[in-house]
Amino acid sequence: MRYGYIRVSSDKQTVENQRFEIEQFCLREGVQIDGWIEETVSGTKPYSKRQLGKLLRHVKKGDLIICSELSRLGRSLYMIMEILSYCMHRECQVWTIKDGYRLGDDIQSKVLAFAFGLSAEIERNLISQRTREAMARLKAEGKPLGRPKGRQTDKEALLLYNHEAYIRRAMEKGLPKSEIARRLHCSRNTLNRYIRKYITI
Repeated sequence: MRYGYIRVSSDKQTVENQRFEIEQFCLREGVQIDGWIEETVSGTKPYSKRQLGKLLRHVKKGDLIICSELSRLGRSLYMIMEILSYCMHRECQVWTIKDGYRLGDDIQSKVLAFAFGLSAEIERNLISQRTREAMARLKAEGKPLGRPKGRQTDKEALLLYNHEAYIRRAMEKGLPKSEIARRLHCSRNTLNRYIRKYITI
């Protein structure tokens, strides 16, 4: 069996790029994928608790797993090495496209697996370090961090301005604020701020 394995870390990412990459690779190599495994999960989660773990428990001698790069398997050197070691034990092949890596039972494959996994971990650590340094520099310069706070807008620009008459009537009838907010598709806090600033009953 030949499997295409795809993993993204969040819903904002798409599996389509990885799938296209694997399909094009298989076309060049004359390989046909028998089954796809796609999951949206952090690579730091133990592989045994992912769809990848289920796949590995079922692979047999001669099976092949193709993924875009080693970091799709895991986000740490230890995890990647453990997965590759498991595949070697099951005599299952692992091919990665960007790394150009092909797992076999020879010493060269084992050395390459170590080298690629170590490189991926070092790169992630460097990116994380640069991010922390940049944040520290911005903080030292007195620049605000995080998302900018929204500015106070004029009454006419507020979300609830066109519903002021409805809000007044609903409040006079004793309708709970939570229900008013639900009907106006806003949060109760937004409604309360608007009432405090603009409505007097």
